[in-house]
Amino acid sequence: MNFTRRALGATALALVLAVPAYAQDKGTIGIAMPTKSSARWIADGDNMVKQFEEAGYATDLQYAEDDIPNQLAQIENMITKGVDALVIAAIDGTTLTNALANAAAMDIPVVAYDRLIRDSGDVSYYATFDNFQVGVQQAETLVSGLEERFPDADAWNVELFGGSPDDNNAYFFYDGAMSVLQPLIDDGSINIVSGQMGMDTVGTLRWDGSVAQARMDNLLSANYTDERVHGVLSPYDGLSIGILSSLKGVGYGSGDMEMPIVTGQDAEVQSVKSILNDEQYSTIFKDTRELAGVTVGMVDALLQGGEPEINDTETYDNGVKVVPSYLLEPVKVTQDNWSDVLIESGYYTRNQIE
Repeated sequence: MNFTRRALGATALALVLAVPAYAQDKGTIGIAMPTKSSARWIADGDNMVKQFEEAGYATDLQYAEDDIPNQLAQIENMITKGVDALVIAAIDGTTLTNALANAAAMDIPVVAYDRLIRDSGDVSYYATFDNFQVGVQQAETLVSGLEERFPDADAWNVELFGGSPDDNNAYFFYDGAMSVLQPLIDDGSINIVSGQMGMDTVGTLRWDGSVAQARMDNLLSANYTDERVHGVLSPYDGLSIGILSSLKGVGYGSGDMEMPIVTGQDAEVQSVKSILNDEQYSTIFKDTRELAGVTVGMVDALLQGGEPEINDTETYDNGVKVVPSYLLEPVKVTQDNWSDVLIESGYYTRNQIE
């Protein structure tokens, strides 16, 4: 950060506006978010703006609508305007190397937000959730739901969905889930009827629900003429919605066709309602208020000459360096605890859900 520029800017504002303090006195933070198509990213952006401003910073929040060149242009523009730090939730974590080199040349620190930025030594820190644990929890709820709903099945017929292959988190989610599911596949308790496994096969580009729905349609028509689906591992609520639409389209959830156990992530309103309606079985809650708080704390420490708090120095190798990280704990959400987790915490109001 250019301290002289920041100090002079603050002094000029104080002289012109004749008040003791303004949000922009401590600098401006560029925040690059991937898309507004997911409610969670809107919440992430809003939470960061609120908390950065409360900490005394101005913000420049941009959404790229899942367009990689657009996000690159937004980040380059923030660098040109001279932001004091960058917080980036990358659309494709492998495409930012040159932009981050430009940021480093301007002494602008970069915090990767929830998605690891790969192939760059210019990532200062990473704030995220324990993404392997997210996958573990998804698989645990899948298995507990299968035991609850289909206790008499000789083997559970399950299909696997992965997240976007250009999102580093998707591999952690998948690997975490498979650490639970693979032993059950090996001992015959779970049968992957289609045989489709591995992120190269089950990944869903851009986390697109319509792509997931089309794939589920194909899985059903090709593999389930004489079989019933018991469960679907879905890593994200937006995919779950598409998967459920496909299942309902062929009669699941009506008559004698019980709805399969379908997992999710992000506790989006539509999916929480779906859980209460006995459609989606579970989701994973990641409190974006907490993630924003960790991120603001990291950036503030960087800009004020302190040491950001981290709790992981081993997990996230981005291909150039192990990025020091702070990992937050995710929380399972089902019909049993949704109110305690989401309403009592103040994340949602009851009117938003019921």
